[in-house]
Amino acid sequence: MYILILLAALAAGSASAIAQQHTVRVGMVRALSATPTMIAIEKGYFKEHGINVEVSDVDTTALVPLAQNLVQVMEAGVTAGYFNALEKNFPVTIATDRVASPIGHKLLIRPDLKDKIKTVADLKGKVIATNGTASVTNYEIGHILASAGLTLKDIELKVLPFPQMSVGLANKAVDGAIVIPPWVHQVIDQGLGAVLADPDDYVKAVPMNIAVGFINTDWAKQNPNVTRNFFVALVRGIRDYCQAYHNGPNRQEIIDIAVRTGVERRQELLHKYPWQARDPNGRFNMASLLDIQSFYVDAGLSQTRFPAERLATREYSDFAVQTLGPFVVENKDSKLAGCR
Repeated sequence: MYILILLAALAAGSASAIAQQHTVRVGMVRALSATPTMIAIEKGYFKEHGINVEVSDVDTTALVPLAQNLVQVMEAGVTAGYFNALEKNFPVTIATDRVASPIGHKLLIRPDLKDKIKTVADLKGKVIATNGTASVTNYEIGHILASAGLTLKDIELKVLPFPQMSVGLANKAVDGAIVIPPWVHQVIDQGLGAVLADPDDYVKAVPMNIAVGFINTDWAKQNPNVTRNFFVALVRGIRDYCQAYHNGPNRQEIIDIAVRTGVERRQELLHKYPWQARDPNGRFNMASLLDIQSFYVDAGLSQTRFPAERLATREYSDFAVQTLGPFVVENKDSKLAGCR
C-alpha cells in the first residue's frame, strides 16, 4: 500500500511538473547577438523556470507574427515598422536590448574609389547598399551623412541582403555599403571594401540600441510570472555571453554553444573578430530609442512621436536585476568597451 501511495504521489508530482511547463516562441534573425538566448536554452536556464523555448528563424524584422501572438518574443532591429506598429495599436513593446554600442557596423566603400571618396561629403550622389528602406542601418547612415550636412536624399540607397553586399561591391553595382558583423569583417578581409566611417563615432545617443527584444503585451499581461521568469533566464544568458565577450574563463564554452546552435558556424571568426556588445542587465537606452524615433519621423518614415513610456518597458529587465543582483566582469584585465 505504501508503495502504491508513493507511486501515486510521484505520478501526481510528474503531472504537476508537466502542467507547469510553458512554451514561449521566440522569433529571431540568427546572428551573434542571439547567442544569449541560445545559451539560456542550452544551459537550461529557461527550464529551471518551467519554460520551454521554441526558436523560429525569421528573415525579416516585420512585427506582424509578434502582434498576432504567433511568437511571444521577437529579437530584431528597431525599424520604422515598430513605430508604425504602435500607431496601429499593435500589442507590442520593447523589453530588452539586443545589440548595444560598440555595434561593430561599418560604412564601407569600394577600394577602387578610395581616391574619389575620401570624406563623408564625397558620398553625395553615390549608391550605398542598405538592408532595407526603413531599417535601422539607415538611421546610422543618416547620422554619418549629417556630419557633412547631407541627408539620405543626397545619396541613392540600394536594398541588398547583408550576405549579398560583398557581391554588390565586387560587381561595382554599389559604391558603398553599411555592413554588420560577421560580413563586415569578411568584406574587408577579401579586399572588397574599405572603412570610410564607423556609426559609433557619429551617433551621440549612446549606447545605441539598434536591435532589441520585443514582446507581445497581451501575452505578457496574461502570463506575468512566465514573462518575468523568461527574462531572468535570458539575462543569465546575456551575462554568460558578456563574460565570454571580455575573454572570461567561459569563452570557449560560449563559442561552442554559438557554433552548435548555428549562431555562427565558423568558429575561427569568433576567435578572430570582436563580438557585438549587449547590456549585461538586459537594459535598453531610452535616449537611443527616442533618437531613432526622431530620425524616422524627420525622414518621413513614420508619423508620430510617442512618449518614452509608450516605446518600451523596463519592468522585466529591472525584475531580472533584482533577482540576479549586480553584474561583475570576471576578467578584471579586460579593457573592452560594452557589455558592462
